[in-house]
Amino acid sequence: MLLKALLLALSSHCVCGRGSEPQLDESHAGLFRGSDRYDFALVVGAAETECFWHFAHQSGSFYLTYMVQWVTGMANDQRMFVTVSSPQGALVASENEAFGRVGFQTEVTGFYKLCLGNHNNQFGGIRVFVNFGVIYDGSEELRREKEEGERVLNSTLVGIEESVQRLQNHILHTWRHYIFARMRKGKDHYLLQSNLNYVTWWSATQSLLILLSGYLQLFVLKRLFRTDASRPRC
Repeated sequence: MLLKALLLALSSHCVCGRGSEPQLDESHAGLFRGSDRYDFALVVGAAETECFWHFAHQSGSFYLTYMVQWVTGMANDQRMFVTVSSPQGALVASENEAFGRVGFQTEVTGFYKLCLGNHNNQFGGIRVFVNFGVIYDGSEELRREKEEGERVLNSTLVGIEESVQRLQNHILHTWRHYIFARMRKGKDHYLLQSNLNYVTWWSATQSLLILLSGYLQLFVLKRLFRTDASRPRC
């Protein structure tokens, strides 16, 4: 009984550890309000599903971008079934393509569940590049800070704060375009490598066929001009 309780405690600890941020009380929400993002590549096995939990506060812009880079084994379908669920378990968005983008406004504070399913291939894995995160515009916080700071700060400082906030948002969007370019570069690299292997093997096969055909032609010509020494000559 004691061993079973210990195993349950360890398994629950592992499940909670997959979240990207610890669960906090609403009164401490402001401490974690900021733009966070993640990008990585992983291989989803045949008929398997990989899930992740990402913490997001209310009134944030959640985004998810993914791209299938290559397939392994006997997989011939590059589509990836992707779902995003709310902290209550309701389905928020789903995609079933080789490349997809998901974006929505977070209405509830909590852990959002992202699942990548390779249900279209039973005998091959898929390598997929994933980029997701949450963007907080911070308009309400800036307004409150502006109202509180107008008593002690001049309009120049307020303008600097707004400019810095806009600059941070522009940098974040530029970074997302850079991640998308990395996805395309990785996919093109694996495509070129696959084409190179195909051309190499096909060229080797053709060369072997040409050599075999030449040998057979020489053998047939030799048989045509072959004479029997035992037969009398005229």
